Amino acid sequence: MDTLRQDLRAALRTFGRNRGFAAAVVLTMAMGIGANSAIFSVVHGVLLSPLPYTRGDDLLILRQQRPLAGVTAQGFSPLEMADYRQQSKTLDGIVEYHNMWFVLLGRGEPERVQTGVVSWNYFDLFGVKPIAGRTFREGDDQVGADAVLVLSNSFWRSRFGGDPRVVGQVFEMNDRPHTVVGILPPIPQFPDENDVYMPVSACPFRSSQGVRTNRNARMVQAFGRLRAGASIDASKSDLAMVASNLQQAYPENYPASAGFTATAISLRDELTRGFRPTLAILLGAAGFLLLIVCASVANLMLARLLQRERELAIRMSLGAGRWRLIRQLLTESTLLAFAGAAVGLLIAIASMDLLVTLADRFTTRSQEISLDGTVVLFTFLIATLTGVIVGAIPALPGRVSLASAIQEGGRTVSGGRGSLRSGLIVAQVAVSFVLLIGAGLMLRSLVRLQAVDPGIRTDNVISMRVALNFTKYTTPPLRAQFLTALADRLRDLPGVRSAGGAGTFPLNEGGGFLTGVRIQGQPEIDPARLPRAEVQAATPGYFQTVGIPLLRGRLIDERDIADRESVAVISESMSRQFFPDAEPLGARLSTDNGQRWITIVGVVGDVRSTLASQPSSTFYRPLAQSPFLTVMFLARTSGEPSLMIQQMRDAVYAIDPQQPVDQFRTLDQVRAVSLSAPRLTATLIGVFAAIALLITATGLAGVIAFSVNQRSQEFGVRMALGATRASVLQMVLAQGLRLVLIGLVLGGVAAAALAGTVRTLLFDTQPTDIPTYVGVAIVLAIVALVACLMPARRASSVDPLVVLRGN
Repeated sequence: MDTLRQDLRAALRTFGRNRGFAAAVVLTMAMGIGANSAIFSVVHGVLLSPLPYTRGDDLLILRQQRPLAGVTAQGFSPLEMADYRQQSKTLDGIVEYHNMWFVLLGRGEPERVQTGVVSWNYFDLFGVKPIAGRTFREGDDQVGADAVLVLSNSFWRSRFGGDPRVVGQVFEMNDRPHTVVGILPPIPQFPDENDVYMPVSACPFRSSQGVRTNRNARMVQAFGRLRAGASIDASKSDLAMVASNLQQAYPENYPASAGFTATAISLRDELTRGFRPTLAILLGAAGFLLLIVCASVANLMLARLLQRERELAIRMSLGAGRWRLIRQLLTESTLLAFAGAAVGLLIAIASMDLLVTLADRFTTRSQEISLDGTVVLFTFLIATLTGVIVGAIPALPGRVSLASAIQEGGRTVSGGRGSLRSGLIVAQVAVSFVLLIGAGLMLRSLVRLQAVDPGIRTDNVISMRVALNFTKYTTPPLRAQFLTALADRLRDLPGVRSAGGAGTFPLNEGGGFLTGVRIQGQPEIDPARLPRAEVQAATPGYFQTVGIPLLRGRLIDERDIADRESVAVISESMSRQFFPDAEPLGARLSTDNGQRWITIVGVVGDVRSTLASQPSSTFYRPLAQSPFLTVMFLARTSGEPSLMIQQMRDAVYAIDPQQPVDQFRTLDQVRAVSLSAPRLTATLIGVFAAIALLITATGLAGVIAFSVNQRSQEFGVRMALGATRASVLQMVLAQGLRLVLIGLVLGGVAAAALAGTVRTLLFDTQPTDIPTYVGVAIVLAIVALVACLMPARRASSVDPLVVLRGN
């Protein structure tokens, strides 16, 4: 301990005499350590932390599949849920879930709430305890039971201000009173972030006789928990056996041609499945940045060591052993690393909102990200490792003879360190090149994604969501009457150029639903193998409002009402898929195996549900003939679209004051949200690459400057013997650019080897995109040239008389 205190005091004295050096090292370390702490906080919160549920690793998602029909995730019917509960030997407490939108009344304006409909023991399976009141009991699940609600924590805080007295209050929903019985803790909800939860008996659709007794009413998802001693593989075999029993018992419901089966996947894996590739890339980028930081700081320590060699040699002559000096160097580097870690934590804290926003696009576990004790411990472990590495590199044995410094004044020993410093610069350039390639590919991909034509015009269009109260609008004619009246009112608003509605629109979260399509006159095939298309419903004016062009035939118009011929407008992709060699206009299609036929009256341009997806086969039904409960209305305005919000809201209330309306967004905002995840990822990798480029350029300039300082006598002699300033300038630049060229070659090989890791994050861009590699190499070479230019100019300005006189 006495020796450690002596080393610490000596280190602090050294830093006090060299504040600039200490500050440069601390700041450089802070950038590398802070980046790794920030990314690790995400890894820890999303991937490594146990699920906030009881025995979270034993929780499974169950899925039925029809692989021969191309269906990999099919829901369950209530009858099937009962079968799996009775026959499964590896699972306990199988529960069901689905979600719906309902209208909540009794709190001022009517409110549309997302509602999770679950088994009574749903929260018991997950081990979730309420923070107030209770969850559901077995009696709540029975048909005819009193309707009860459990509030999510976020809905409780945002709508009720966190007031626990809401438990026991009664609200109207689905045309009946619902009593709030409990409030959930702040936990990640899966698969949806719901506002409230109700038992299946309170859902008018799930509790209806038609759903409860129909084996094909597959409207729910299923979750289960492994029994003690059971494995996931065993549960998969078990579920497949149950599915085989069902296929044998009910062949009419499970045709052999579809290949019906069932399987299970880990809930933990599913919660983060979409985020893992992005997180792996960010973690790799942060790791590369830390390598560059280590190399840069090691170079700084080497430069500092060369200035201290005479001091260290004197200490050795006074009896200090080599390991005693090495321990002093390690103490200094580790102390600097700890200071860098403290500053790095501040950087990590500053980036936390950005990281949570990115994670929120992929997983509901984003709110678990925090700088907790584990992250802080990781930060200082990384700092310790970094300190040891950068302290050990200058102290590697056999590099210099410290004793010779007493006689030579440090001039003869510098060459021994030159190769090591040059090697570190080569490593920095190589790793920087890899990071810059990643950033360049992400940027190129983002630019191409932004340039994608979604098939619509997003300028001056605002959307709103209208979810009809099904207890009031109980029949298709009532729904069609409301939707038609609202479309007419919106078109008549001052400042509205056109208006229309549809089930959804391109770039909006969630698309239409897929259905098998039979074409009249074409050869009949097994219903399970029918080609599938996306079905939408639209009002007259929708296509003009969003800018989908008419290619042939006509659009949906006022003639297309309930008691007229059933018609549809199809997309160009559907025309190519279903009518490759025929004219689709006048042809008829069916979605119910020929029971009802729909005439095709027009072909419109393709649209993309997301910018990264390809146009799909889609057909549009008139909303008056197929009135949805939830419709997105859009208005194209002559001015700023957001100024129309209140007028559009008033248009809804003028028809029905108790009809909720929400989700007002311009289509430009919708497009921006669809780009947010790739933009944030590109931004983070770009920041890492920019920091790496800055550190590398600074390190390169430092190495060349130090070399110039050590070789000043040589340059003076050369110039005294006739060398020109231009030749000296060229010599120094060549020295720096030679290191850069070697680094570029090594970095190019490494980048090509790692190219496949970023493939899943790229759009329309190859991981080995040649223009990106060439462009990054040119940028890095230019930065290196600029970094070398200043010390090179200083070398060329040496006065040979002054140098020779001084020696």
